[in-house]
Amino acid sequence: MTTGNQKPSNETIKQWEHLATKGNWRITQLPNGFYQTECLQQNSKDEWIDVTRRETIEGAEAAIDGSIEHFSKRLEAASGPKVVKTFK
Repeated sequence: MTTGNQKPSNETIKQWEHLATKGNWRITQLPNGFYQTECLQQNSKDEWIDVTRRETIEGAEAAIDGSIEHFSKRLEAASGPKVVKTFK
């Protein structure tokens, strides 16, 4: 079991960094007309993993942007507390 204060492993952080990079994502159109978001498998040059399906290309890109935002926030949280204000 993990606690909310436990720092993620280096491997987890590398995965989040990979998922937070838009260049590791693509959108393909399926035979039924839907669009599928795919992420490049970490440490691979040509293995793609399907993630979501959407009716429009705009919806697919919005899903990718949402995933990138999610993993970027996780990376920021993993870096620990940040000073937002100091007093003299």
